Amino acid sequence: MTSAGRPKIILGSKSATRKLIIEEMGWEAIIRTADIDEKAIGDRASDPAQLVLEIGTAKADALLPSLADAAARHGARLLLTGDQVVVHDGRVLEKPHDYAEVRRNIAAYALSPCRTVGSAVITELGAGGRRVSGVDTACIYFRPIPDSVVDELCKEEEILWCAGGLMIEHPLVEPYIERIEGTIDSVMGLSKPLVQRLLDELEGGKQ
Repeated sequence: MTSAGRPKIILGSKSATRKLIIEEMGWEAIIRTADIDEKAIGDRASDPAQLVLEIGTAKADALLPSLADAAARHGARLLLTGDQVVVHDGRVLEKPHDYAEVRRNIAAYALSPCRTVGSAVITELGAGGRRVSGVDTACIYFRPIPDSVVDELCKEEEILWCAGGLMIEHPLVEPYIERIEGTIDSVMGLSKPLVQRLLDELEGGKQ
């Protein structure tokens, strides 16, 4: 199907992997990003599922006032936002501050599994638009990753944009993944089954 024939959705994220995932589901993604201070939202010492829901909802609320023209121009009727954190040994890990943090995280992942916690928030555009949301998790077990591989990963700026410095889709990382409990798309930032369930929930609410 060409992009001209695909239904359109406004994706409130600049993540290339989320864009790829939603396009794999048959949508054309119209990218918009929210200007919010994520660090000021939620409680990092509490439930990570609640945290990512709060951030995903805040992104939607920040974007909605500016979307009327974009929705009309592109024919989109839905806004998809979300957030993801990595949880390891009870700590919530977000985007790394620097490559030193990336190195610490990767070394720690070989000692015990980490878990991704990701939200999806879908909002209908227009007056009285409904909103549905949910959270999906996945658990990743790593083998030790050699320093030489970590050195190569730290040459890529993109790793600083990944929660916990986690890039399971990277060819250098794949050989060191022992197993994943959950879906790869969930680890990459957007669970396809979760998004589909939320879309079905919206559609079912119209009946």
